[in-house]
Amino acid sequence: MLAKTDWMHLIPHQGAMCLLDAVMAWDDAAIHAIGETHRHAGHPLRGVRGLHAVHLAEYGAQAMAVHGALLDRRRGDATVRPGRLVSLRDVTLAVDYVDAAYGRLDVHAWRIHADASGAQYGFRVEHAGRLLADGRATVIHPVT
Repeated sequence: MLAKTDWMHLIPHQGAMCLLDAVMAWDDAAIHAIGETHRHAGHPLRGVRGLHAVHLAEYGAQAMAVHGALLDRRRGDATVRPGRLVSLRDVTLAVDYVDAAYGRLDVHAWRIHADASGAQYGFRVEHAGRLLADGRATVIHPVT
């Protein structure tokens, strides 16, 4: 397991916007992260009615960012690479809102394609083995 302090400095998501708490496992192809930030009253994406399930795509996107950053670090590059979420496809939301009473969320992301310009991943967010959301996301890395 990798604590948040081990990888948080490698991604652009900081403070309350860093939605993941730890990485349970990762390899060249995939990552399994966990988070309980959906329970925080001050969650930056929470609306009047709660945290809408569409925001679980951001949990998937952040798992993608952590995965890419860990791969970069392993190759000797610890530079934070900003990314832009440009596409969500085949997203399924099994709930309307994420219940604050839910315990740990399990966030899985697997790389479909990646190169220097961006990446496409599949993602799945679960609570206690129950699917809450899944889909595919594409991120580009803008040229600076």
